Amino acid sequence: MLHFHKEGYKIITITFVLVIAGVLLSEKFIEIFWLLKTVQILLLVLLGLILQFFRNPKRVTQMNDQQIIAPVDGKVVVIEEVEEPEYFKGKRIQISIFMSPLNVHVTRYALGGVVKYSKYHPGKYLVAWHPKASTENERTTIVVENQAFGEVLYRQIAGAMAKRIVNYAVEGSTVVQGTDAGFIKFGSRVDVFLPLGTNIKVKLGDKVKGGVQVIAGN
Repeated sequence: MLHFHKEGYKIITITFVLVIAGVLLSEKFIEIFWLLKTVQILLLVLLGLILQFFRNPKRVTQMNDQQIIAPVDGKVVVIEEVEEPEYFKGKRIQISIFMSPLNVHVTRYALGGVVKYSKYHPGKYLVAWHPKASTENERTTIVVENQAFGEVLYRQIAGAMAKRIVNYAVEGSTVVQGTDAGFIKFGSRVDVFLPLGTNIKVKLGDKVKGGVQVIAGN
């Protein structure tokens, strides 16, 4: 059975009503057969795209404090040592995962532990793979701490199409690896910042599955 994320309920309902109305009105006002069918097909395709975007497939996470799992579905586009200026103010290993509009956009906790930091930043809407997107786009920064890795930061970043980031992390709360951490609407990226020396399990270009695939750890 296909499941949908709660963040999509309103948009799905509105789109469904508009598509049904559009199909019925086109029957009444468009007399040219090929044009009528083209309009109706386009409306149904739009509904299909909205439904697939907000899908929320069930994932079974093999919880392990010694491993970091992919927080989202997508393609690994960055693996490098960088300076993280907001929270650590020091060097970390950055893994960036780019999500196209066709990917599942649910964000899941990459590790279990205590939320030490959670902050929203308004910003621009550069394309998600732009080098400055991590510091200039609309984004949220979340830090989770556990005994194995210490503090790990992940950042939800809006893309050119994304206009709203949903973040469920609350400072001081205890979170469970693989559970729902938020949602980014319509194209985006998630950066994960790990301690230096962390054993990375993915490489550039890999396609990863959120909540399931191990990206770092023992």
